[in-house]
Amino acid sequence: MTGLARAIVAQAEARPALLLGTAEDPLPLARAVAFASGRARRLLADGARPGEPVALVAPTSTDYLVTWLACLLAGVPVALVNPTYTPDLQSAMLAPLAPTVTLTDTGARDVESTPDGLPGLGSGPLDVVSFMHTSGTTGLPKFCAQSNAYFLRLAAAMREGLRLGPEDTVLAPLPMFHVNPLGYGVVTALLTGAGALTVGRFSASGFWPTVKEHGVTVLILHAPPVEILKRATTAADAAGHSVRTMFYADQRFLRTFGIGEAVSAYGSTEAGGVSHLARWSAADDLPPDVGRRGGPARADVDWTVREDGVVLVREREPGALFSGYVTAAGLDPARDAEGWFDTGDLGARDGEGLVFLERRSESIRVKGEFVPIPFVEEHLSVVDGVRDCAIWKRPGQLSDDEVVAYVVADGLAPAALHARIVELPGFMRPTAVARVDALPRDAAAGKVQRRRLDETAVLEWILT
Repeated sequence: MTGLARAIVAQAEARPALLLGTAEDPLPLARAVAFASGRARRLLADGARPGEPVALVAPTSTDYLVTWLACLLAGVPVALVNPTYTPDLQSAMLAPLAPTVTLTDTGARDVESTPDGLPGLGSGPLDVVSFMHTSGTTGLPKFCAQSNAYFLRLAAAMREGLRLGPEDTVLAPLPMFHVNPLGYGVVTALLTGAGALTVGRFSASGFWPTVKEHGVTVLILHAPPVEILKRATTAADAAGHSVRTMFYADQRFLRTFGIGEAVSAYGSTEAGGVSHLARWSAADDLPPDVGRRGGPARADVDWTVREDGVVLVREREPGALFSGYVTAAGLDPARDAEGWFDTGDLGARDGEGLVFLERRSESIRVKGEFVPIPFVEEHLSVVDGVRDCAIWKRPGQLSDDEVVAYVVADGLAPAALHARIVELPGFMRPTAVARVDALPRDAAAGKVQRRRLDETAVLEWILT
């Protein structure tokens, strides 16, 4: 196993014309490496030291990817920071890491050079090359350390799941400080010898034209943009595309837009990026929550579901999981004495595979049962007039939670909504439904911020 920097340089030598960058501003991989090598040398000349962290705070762009690659080549592990966070929050997050410098993407293409002799080319499998932060749903976002082996193992798993080959072009139109677009998308594509594209900003109206213009064959998405595309675009918009597979999707997406198969998965930044993978076809007879089915585990990852429903994972091979959380005292491996990492996620076994239910910290429990949040949201979202939907909880009259649904809707018929609700088992049924102007979502990832739902202005209570 080699290092990530050396593997990418080898691909640039073997396939110099591979594209890397945003769809509107792509670079041949050989030129991207040349620019990154020039910036790496400037970083080192300006005082960055191999093995000591730096931070990168910038929106997604081709220059962002060149700067990230420059850090790999310089051998300086780079913390990728959400640029929409406030300066105070960024400072608090970065304090335990103490980066030597905070970078933007400015000057990424000022100088070209060769990578020969750069420290990152000698980086070892377990050397940390990157830090990605958690979403901070339960507190201050924490940085997760990721090694060369972490990315190489992740890329090998995703390459097999997607059946990716050098003839493919991958589009990952999401912010690069997430493991989904950077790990599943860019790194997996580059290590396979496929083209790796992103966009500066996700746009539903521009999505299918971009896919068709660049002959994209593989998509890397997640749930929020999939839902947006289902609502905001049509089969006619997508007609003529070349996409053959994707992560993540549901059957409605595949069948609407004429895509043959998809990969579902379970994982997290800590849990190897992705620890479980399942490939399925649009023609398969599968349940509505197929996108939540992780499937079998990677060969280098062991897993179990504890008695309380929490998913535990541990590595069978060094570097399969993250290296630990960044603390002021150093890296906290966050494993128990037997090597298990507590994911904080609730899951269930499905044969040899795993089904993800929800975050334990975001769970809703009614009459002793955990409410399957994604299932209920998907069930309600098909009601005519509903454009967006999320559920959360409020204290019940006794000890249990009560389910509250928040919908963004036009021309919604309350009777149709009520009829859909009563199809659910009793413990899953919302006891109240609020119509709101918009759901509170994370500006970068698009995830619903459930704890802010009860602070959202209600336009009307459809059910109380």
